[in-house]
Amino acid sequence: MLRVSGARLLDDRDRVAVRAVLDADPVATCMVAARVELAGLDPWRLGGEIWATGSRIDGLCFSGANLVPLHGGRQALRSFADRARRYGRGCSSIVGRAELVLPLWDELSSRWSPPREVRADQPLLVLAGPPTITPDPLVRPVRISELDRYLPAAVAMFTEEVGVDPRAGDGGVGYRARVAELVNAGRAFARFEGDQVVFKAEVGALSRGVGQIQGVWVHPACRGHGLGTAGTAAVTARLAAMGRVASLYVNGFNQVARKAYARIGFRQVGSFATVLF
Repeated sequence: MLRVSGARLLDDRDRVAVRAVLDADPVATCMVAARVELAGLDPWRLGGEIWATGSRIDGLCFSGANLVPLHGGRQALRSFADRARRYGRGCSSIVGRAELVLPLWDELSSRWSPPREVRADQPLLVLAGPPTITPDPLVRPVRISELDRYLPAAVAMFTEEVGVDPRAGDGGVGYRARVAELVNAGRAFARFEGDQVVFKAEVGALSRGVGQIQGVWVHPACRGHGLGTAGTAAVTARLAAMGRVASLYVNGFNQVARKAYARIGFRQVGSFATVLF
């Protein structure tokens, strides 16, 4: 079989082969698999490019708003780094399995600008089935008419977690559109007390088998009362009812969150890493 050197751009003719790679690691690849299931491999519809190495896809990587290495050994990662260097950094982060992200960053670090932060230990957690604690019955999908009430909590969460205001640059137009998309899809959840959001979370990616929970946040005045644990359990229960495995990744240093997720029934199946720019 002829070997193809370097990283190459895939298209819809490669869709079956790509799906086979993604299906072999459905939890870790959920954020990309969800896109591919909806849009195929056309870069315009996908919102990014799928790169591969080897004639039989020895390596696979998504390049878009985030750079996501999905599969491959050291040589494949070098090929992805070579292609990424040629085109320059267009992503806001490198994220994925730690064993792929950290070697890829090693290859890129001498040529790309220094990151704001490297989060090298982010346990990847899963729960197949319902939570082991009682879900908060007051957590429900956010209605589009509630977007203006929900958005400040989403902004606060993003700023607290990522360290930058998501409204920077365009005044928040892009971030508002992304949050509205999740609300319209029924994938943004909250507990309201009056006009105040006291708990929020979203299913940031939803593939045919996995739902990846993101943006878990409790209002600072309400922390320490179990709202985050019961609220996340409610979102997990929704995913279980849809026949999806619930997944999320958490910063290794966040012991409070890790203990809460363990009480819900999540178990660790790997480690993610994120390089933030």
